[in-house]
Amino acid sequence: MVTSSFFIYILIGFFAQLIDGALGMAYGTLCTAILLAMGVPPATVSAGVHSAQFFTAGLSGVAHTLLKNIDWKLCVSLAFAGILGGIIGALFLVHVDTDSIRPWISGYLLLLGILIVLRSLKGERPEKKRDDRGPGIFTPVLGFFSGLLDAIGGGWGPMVTSTLIARGEPPRYAIGSVNTAEFFVKTAIAATFFTTIGLVFHKIVIGLLIGGVLAAPFGAYILRIVNPRMLIGMVGGLIIALSLYQLSRALF
Repeated sequence: MVTSSFFIYILIGFFAQLIDGALGMAYGTLCTAILLAMGVPPATVSAGVHSAQFFTAGLSGVAHTLLKNIDWKLCVSLAFAGILGGIIGALFLVHVDTDSIRPWISGYLLLLGILIVLRSLKGERPEKKRDDRGPGIFTPVLGFFSGLLDAIGGGWGPMVTSTLIARGEPPRYAIGSVNTAEFFVKTAIAATFFTTIGLVFHKIVIGLLIGGVLAAPFGAYILRIVNPRMLIGMVGGLIIALSLYQLSRALF
């Protein structure tokens, strides 16, 4: 099990968790982009990354619950729709031809990288007043398609959190609700992969987890010394570069 690729998985997990610990986003997207660039099959990439995120998202959800950062109506609406979309996305990825889907995933990650860069360039809208009318139809639709795309190429956090904050949701409740719902979405996606392709991705999971545990104490320190908007832009730029590399390999 201890091979050169295993140590690379540890480094990927360390780097991704370092960024995620500082920004609260981009762990799955970064891991997915880097592993795809290494030539790992898309289904194996998604299975490994989501299984690792099962643990990290669970811990995050517990923390947000204790700190009362969760709008439970928003969280439940996102979770149920995200689970459905995530299961459909995972099943699609398992049964589609690897070579045919890889350019599409790279194209999706390219758009996601551009979204992250744009987030670093613009400010947030004023917060709206919270009320008890419920999340409406927009939230489950957002959760479904975000879960679907997350299973295929990652991006739950950047898509859902950015959209909710852009619509005026208070950042505290947006981040807490999205991160808690993420645990249930990741669990559903990981379980779908486990029951369809088995546990062929255990090296990736263990490597990412070891790297993530080692990096966890340093995320907050990185946030103290680096401007968050600049860091978000750098992460988006890296994802764009990796996606363009993948697209060039697939198309030329």
